[in-house]
Amino acid sequence: MNLPPASFATMRVVLSLLLLLPAVATSAAPAVIVAEAKPTSWADRTEALGTLRADESVVITANVTETISAIHFDDGQRVDAGDVLVEMTSAEETALLEEVRARVDEAERQYERVQSLAERGSASASLLDERRRELDTARASLVAVESRLKDRVVKAPFAGVVGLRNISLGALVEPGDVITTLDDDRTMKLDFTVPSVFLPSLRPGLAIEARAPALGERGFDGEISAVDTRIDPVTRSVQVRALLPNPQRVLRPGLLMRVELLRNPRRALTVPEEALLHRGDDHFVLALTEGEDGATVPERRQVQIGARRPGFVEITSGLDAGERVITHGNDKAKPGEPITVMAIDDGTRPLAELLAQKPAADAAESSAAATSE
Repeated sequence: MNLPPASFATMRVVLSLLLLLPAVATSAAPAVIVAEAKPTSWADRTEALGTLRADESVVITANVTETISAIHFDDGQRVDAGDVLVEMTSAEETALLEEVRARVDEAERQYERVQSLAERGSASASLLDERRRELDTARASLVAVESRLKDRVVKAPFAGVVGLRNISLGALVEPGDVITTLDDDRTMKLDFTVPSVFLPSLRPGLAIEARAPALGERGFDGEISAVDTRIDPVTRSVQVRALLPNPQRVLRPGLLMRVELLRNPRRALTVPEEALLHRGDDHFVLALTEGEDGATVPERRQVQIGARRPGFVEITSGLDAGERVITHGNDKAKPGEPITVMAIDDGTRPLAELLAQKPAADAAESSAAATSE
């Protein structure tokens, strides 16, 4: 096909422009999202399963065989220390108490009379000793009757919440029969086992976080109160007890809880997990530095990592606090080549909002164009 010379010239110009398009397209600095390396409160987390117990717990039983004459509590009622829970029939003991008190009064009068006579020499010392012995015997009988009378009144040994009532009015109870239970649930004990390899880092006062599936994974903070002095020779684990405050009384004895033990608390330098690059066993980040022409360029930096938690990783060396690292756009950024910071991820905004944000250079151009118009 024969074309005029002008057409050949036009085609050469078009082909030259098409060949230059990739270079123009790739000349624009890639947009990235960065985050700042920040010191954060950190701890090594160890998980375990534990069972709740009340701080104080007791089964209320009868000490004597007798019938119930009065009940002063309801199921699930909260009581104070010393509150009367149950009274038993005590008419015989009450009458006996009055009799013994009268005997004590008579023995005291006899002793005082003989004592005054002995001081004047009108009574022998042996008679005075006999009256003293009678007085001591009467007083001992009084203490015994009062003790028997107290056994027929059941009181709360400490403040707490009573369980279900297992007796009725007029029922005959015997020693060992369960009347109810009493739990002090203001503070709960959480018992769990931990492998003995963690024993050096276990100590009273160490913080824990506990969650109960039955309570919708609600979190409860507490601390270790004691570590058992013995290690189980079969499982090679040690028993640990933690205390959990329970001001709202939502925790109950016997509840299964998942425990996170916060060992080795410290201040650690952390970055988002997305900033971490891997090559074999080595770990890298793209840290932002200033290039020769003043532009912002990434630098490939090898780092040493420590513990991890969801979304973040601890940096033990290779990075300083306050340095910025690329979290999104690592595949486009090249070490030493300029980049454009689209947004800074401070953890307060979702990724979709950061991706929708205009790069700083584009925003400046848009603002300048609006001003000129």
